[in-house]
Amino acid sequence: MSTWARTPGSVVLEGFHPVKHALRFGAEVEQVVTTDLADLLDLATSHAPDLYDRLAVGATQVDRARFTELVGRPHPTGTAGLARRPHWDPATVLGADRTSPAVLLDHPRNLGNLGAVVRVAAGLGAAAVLSTGEVDPWHPTVLRGSAGLHFALPVGRLAEAESPAGTVIAFDADGEDLRGARIPDNAVLAFGSERHGLSERVRARADRVLSLPMRAQVSSYNLTTSVAMALYHWTLTA
Repeated sequence: MSTWARTPGSVVLEGFHPVKHALRFGAEVEQVVTTDLADLLDLATSHAPDLYDRLAVGATQVDRARFTELVGRPHPTGTAGLARRPHWDPATVLGADRTSPAVLLDHPRNLGNLGAVVRVAAGLGAAAVLSTGEVDPWHPTVLRGSAGLHFALPVGRLAEAESPAGTVIAFDADGEDLRGARIPDNAVLAFGSERHGLSERVRARADRVLSLPMRAQVSSYNLTTSVAMALYHWTLTA
């Protein structure tokens, strides 16, 4: 295990883009290291000029051996960070006065897909990404998949008995066509795993079941694609 991975309450940001997003969205970034400060500042110039001064002052150059010791493995950008895992207030996130939908993933199993969902949800302005089941939504693989955008919105695990306020809209192939529906701002958009679909508990809780438009003989969409389509539809009808 890497040195940073043993830090209680913190998460490792592997690469320039996770560090960039963590800094932009107010994460408590405790350390930033790079194997080449000049290369890092070149990246900042081209991809994040708003962070150039912070990285110029706050990043520490280390050799490759030290980088691997801290992070656990090398990275193509030679950049990594250590950030505090944020805590959010469930009453605020799950309350009825949300101005954008929350995404609920019902027992997701693929870590990379979960991370990609966080990334697209952040981009489209979702209120939160919540999941049920055993998978840790802050697992390092999930964090890599989100490119550090866990810090752009609340991300966490929901107990089976909990449910956010608002209209619960479940997505399933036998539901009404999404194109004829309007998604309320405070909706909860529920998605099952690719293989097993929605659980009976979530389906029973749903106020409405919608389906995504799909060509005949195509069996399903990737989870991230499904979330992106639903959230994009919300932006068009909000």
